[in-house]
Amino acid sequence: MPDVVEYRPTADELAYTFGGRPAVARVKPGAVVRMSTEDCFGGKVRGTGDLPTTVVQFPYLNPVSGPFHVEGAEPGDTLALHFVSIEPARDWAVSSTFPHFGALTSTSHTATLQPPLEERVWVYELDRSARLVRFQASRSSFTVDLPMDPMHGTVGVAPAAFEAKMTITPDAHGGNMDTPELRAGVTVYFGVNVDGALFALGDGHARQGHGEVSGVAVEAAMETTVVVELLKGVSTPWPRLESDDHLMSTGSARPLEDAYRISQHDLVTWVSSLTGLDELDAYQLVSQAGEAPVGNVCDTNYTMVAKIAKQYLGGATAYDGVHAQLRQIAAVL
Repeated sequence: MPDVVEYRPTADELAYTFGGRPAVARVKPGAVVRMSTEDCFGGKVRGTGDLPTTVVQFPYLNPVSGPFHVEGAEPGDTLALHFVSIEPARDWAVSSTFPHFGALTSTSHTATLQPPLEERVWVYELDRSARLVRFQASRSSFTVDLPMDPMHGTVGVAPAAFEAKMTITPDAHGGNMDTPELRAGVTVYFGVNVDGALFALGDGHARQGHGEVSGVAVEAAMETTVVVELLKGVSTPWPRLESDDHLMSTGSARPLEDAYRISQHDLVTWVSSLTGLDELDAYQLVSQAGEAPVGNVCDTNYTMVAKIAKQYLGGATAYDGVHAQLRQIAAVL
């Protein structure tokens, strides 16, 4: 059996940056990490009267658990994290609107002469056995049950060059990408920028629509298990994801079309290198077989995902089959 590391941070042990913090633990490649994570409000929004701007002090938003030092990780390597399970820790979750946050409101970077949105909180009942999330309208009796689809909005490694980035910012190091594709059964790959990689994760969502249009998903504390692996001498320019059926590249930037271009460029060049296809042939294949799920359109950077089914890649295998190997480890946990 692999080494198992348990981590249950207290409120004052949560991190709010990638980079700039010492490791909370050292783990070996092949280790299993079981950890608790808090929701994006640090558990302080618990009812409709708990307005986030009142109970949460900026910049203490979007906490992550970690960072973890991976032994042997060096710049130029790739860190692989396989998500074995992501399970809500409570039977409730919350969402909200913010006065100056979200895709459909005036913000500091998109300034308009209009009143800010009303700040409002929704509390979601989570039926963990039935795998349902209950939406209850705040101004009527309307309710509807939505499928539970737990994911982590924020996961990443320390940036390069002594940088520290707020956890709400997605970039080449990962961060707050907010893609619903990051669910249990998925492996995510990061280029290592500093010794030890220093990975952390948090911002659990019981579910989220693509784009996270209001800026806030169904925010939930999580109990999460990941398997850690290290690929020596293998570079990964932007975070990549692999499921049993798909390969995915991410891009984070502003404007949104640049995030789209980054993700598509990474997928095209990745497909070319995996299959041996001429780059323009790979470009043509991705153009006709690819998908483009939206991560977030609200954060300091926006995130896009470029996605292609493995069945179209002629049997090509990414990262020497590490996803399948990690799936086998997960199956016995």
